[in-house]
Amino acid sequence: MDIFAHRGVSEHYPENTGAAFYAASKLPIAGIELDVHLSADGELVVIHDETIDRTSNGEGYVKDFSLQQLRAYDYGSWFSKEFTGENIPTLGEVLELFVGTAHLINIELKTDVFPYEGIESLVIKEVAKHQMTERVIISSFNHESLQIVKQIAPYIETAALFAEILTDFTTYTSQIPANAIHVSLPAAARKSVRTALEEGATIRVYTVNDIEYVKPLQQLGVHAIFTDDPVKIAEKLHGE
Repeated sequence: MDIFAHRGVSEHYPENTGAAFYAASKLPIAGIELDVHLSADGELVVIHDETIDRTSNGEGYVKDFSLQQLRAYDYGSWFSKEFTGENIPTLGEVLELFVGTAHLINIELKTDVFPYEGIESLVIKEVAKHQMTERVIISSFNHESLQIVKQIAPYIETAALFAEILTDFTTYTSQIPANAIHVSLPAAARKSVRTALEEGATIRVYTVNDIEYVKPLQQLGVHAIFTDDPVKIAEKLHGE
């Protein structure tokens, strides 16, 4: 069962920052997960929320700021004074950290609130620029975005994110189409997820931070988990 560092090593570093991703780049894990929004001047920026309120010392919607304006704020001190001065990274900057590694990069398109017209094409171009097409998974709760990705670049792996339970995951995802299914931890034990696994679907589960769930998910046949603390989870998974 593979391990992905959720927003980088976000248990010990401010999420979705260079520090969190650099730490993940040094770990012997399968990959990382990050979130992408679009700035007012069309830059792909890595941040989870639609606003900068929670993870910076500023306020407002990401979409209303240029990259230069976004970088006037501090994205580390909310987590710890040790990380004062952390910037909001661009997607290109994060990809650059992993060019020389073997990590998979799960890029979540945060288009489920604001559509960010054209973001799919911009992400695909940035990935191609770094020659990482075969190492990315593009996911989203907005499954229309996944359809756009498949239309532009059918060779890129896509994953449909679900917050709710479906009775038939595989039929639905085949219609998008999507290559994988990403479900929340509470959904993982449901019959429909077990059925999807039996039907050969690739299932990844988010966000697994409690070690008591690791072995049961592995026994279930889940392919990967997303965690804020990949070191702790890896130790449990490998029986250390």
